[in-house]
Amino acid sequence: MHVSFVAALFLAACGAAPPAATPPTPTPTPVAVTPVPTPPPTVTWDGRRIVAVGDLHGDLDNAVSTLAMLGVVDGAGHWAGGNAVLVQTGDTTDRGADSRQVLAWLRQLEREAPATGGQVVALLGNHEVMNLRGDWRYVAPEDLATYGGEGPRKAAFALEGEDGAWLRTLGAAARVGETVFVHGGIRPSFAEGGVEKLNAAVRAAIDAPGKPAILDEDGPLWYRGYVNDPEATACPVLADALRALGARRMVVGHTTRRDGKVEARCGGALLVIDTGISDHYGGHLAGLELRAGADAWAVHGAMTNPPSVPVGSPTDLDDPR
Repeated sequence: MHVSFVAALFLAACGAAPPAATPPTPTPTPVAVTPVPTPPPTVTWDGRRIVAVGDLHGDLDNAVSTLAMLGVVDGAGHWAGGNAVLVQTGDTTDRGADSRQVLAWLRQLEREAPATGGQVVALLGNHEVMNLRGDWRYVAPEDLATYGGEGPRKAAFALEGEDGAWLRTLGAAARVGETVFVHGGIRPSFAEGGVEKLNAAVRAAIDAPGKPAILDEDGPLWYRGYVNDPEATACPVLADALRALGARRMVVGHTTRRDGKVEARCGGALLVIDTGISDHYGGHLAGLELRAGADAWAVHGAMTNPPSVPVGSPTDLDDPR
């Protein structure tokens, strides 16, 4: 990756050093993991940089390049974001060959970030939960091979496995300041009680028999209505959900933007950040940064010149506080 002078100035203004040209791909070695304590679903903003990325789908190269472009990892894939908060909105697994490596790398960043006051908030997507529940429809053959076959992969996603134990500690949603992050979208019926109640319900559902309603198409891991429905229909429903959550904006992944661009809907109250980072979806490197005053900026990686583009503040909703 080549970084232009303009991009370097942008990253410097955000308090991060520009990434090195063509960062080498890290090769984290997955090891047995002791589950970390459940991360807080609400993160204090305190003026820190907030960076978010969407679906990674088993593509380690593009994942590292995206976070390097955003200035939160260095050329070797180690944390370089200072006290920034990084939110990853789920779907790290499937489609590509590198599910195991991507999960191990996120755990590595989660351990490294606190040394400089940073924080990594990894969230569950529908694909992580599918894997935990034994639904492997989208697992690539190459992905199976990295685990050493079907048996070792099942063990890795089991309750005490290297991936399964960690994934079961994650939430489905997180609130950072006045912004709620979630994979699919939170309908009003799931918003009552806030992200704490929602996360508890999703964790309980992962290993429950049958298919609990919270894991259905209208649940927070699968819902696409805010992205696909006309704004006249979607925005009033979103406003109700945000009021129940005590937030002004929702950031979602899951529904891939085929043009590779972060999309703003409902006057900036909804931001869609699944731009298709993995090669499976076109390799569109992009991320989101939230700045003081609730402004949101999309960073799109044209590889040689990743510009930052304002995607606005949510001004059309009543303040729910």
